Amino acid sequence: MLQYAQPLQRVIEEFQRLPGIGPKSAQRLAFYILRSGPEAARALGEAISSLPDDIGRCRVCHNYTEDELCPICDDPARDRTTICVVAEVSDLMALERSGEYRATYHVLAGVLSPLEGIGPGDLNIDSLLDRVSQDGIREVILATSPSVEGDATAEHIRQSLQQYPGVVVTRIALGLPVGADLDYQDQVTIARALSGRRQME
Repeated sequence: MLQYAQPLQRVIEEFQRLPGIGPKSAQRLAFYILRSGPEAARALGEAISSLPDDIGRCRVCHNYTEDELCPICDDPARDRTTICVVAEVSDLMALERSGEYRATYHVLAGVLSPLEGIGPGDLNIDSLLDRVSQDGIREVILATSPSVEGDATAEHIRQSLQQYPGVVVTRIALGLPVGADLDYQDQVTIARALSGRRQME
């Protein structure tokens, strides 16, 4: 079967390794890079190849950072008595974009998934417990996704935090997105919206 020239085929195959990228998308990306010219291709290649050496994990919260501490953990204006627990750095960024949260985070680097062989020891749960025991934490907000794995992870952490009776454990409210119609929502979403209701002021 006829294939593209080997250098181009290799790029297409590498793109296909990325999550959410199928054969057609991989081809489009490869052709785009080829059309962009050598300077753009080299700039992309250099940015990708330098990434593992130029970025690491924050020693406190496990956010991605160029330094020992991420900008959030290094910010003295942040409330240090509250930790919001998220599965991935992308979740942290989503919460930051809301502009409503001014405390600290803890990135688990995944969620519990027995089918994929991911257990508590594979996540950053022990370091979370260390922070709670040593840093005077008053509240832990569990902000994992409302999936089976996310709920199981939140419940595991909730149980693990029971050894610290002075710490309040909360779960983010889950329910209807802004602009949504009730008749298009599933039963679980509606039930969570009802249970997460609050008094109007």
